Amino acid sequence: MKTDRQLLVLTHLSQLVTLLIGCGSLILPFILWITQKDRVYQMDTQGKAIVNFQLSLVVLYIVCVPLILLFGLGLLGWFVLGLVSIIYPVLNAIKVSNGQNPEYPLSFNFIS
Repeated sequence: MKTDRQLLVLTHLSQLVTLLIGCGSLILPFILWITQKDRVYQMDTQGKAIVNFQLSLVVLYIVCVPLILLFGLGLLGWFVLGLVSIIYPVLNAIKVSNGQNPEYPLSFNFIS
């Protein structure tokens, strides 16, 4: 296995593809993880973290839908989740490029 920080950074930033085309924040990192997990050092653990984060965001967005009826709390939740879904991939890409371990908050462990 080789260390490829650039590919790891790209995998974290690939979550932002949704900002450009409206979808793919789960699909593109998933494809990169599946195809490179045996070739790139730390791709397996970081790819799982990214996929778990994206799946968790989907679940949390769904939870926010009924909360919209409760004084608009769901809209606030959507706004916060939107910020989290942009900020953490960028922060974690910076951490990976500096050789640090990335961390994703609000993540459920779907894939271990």
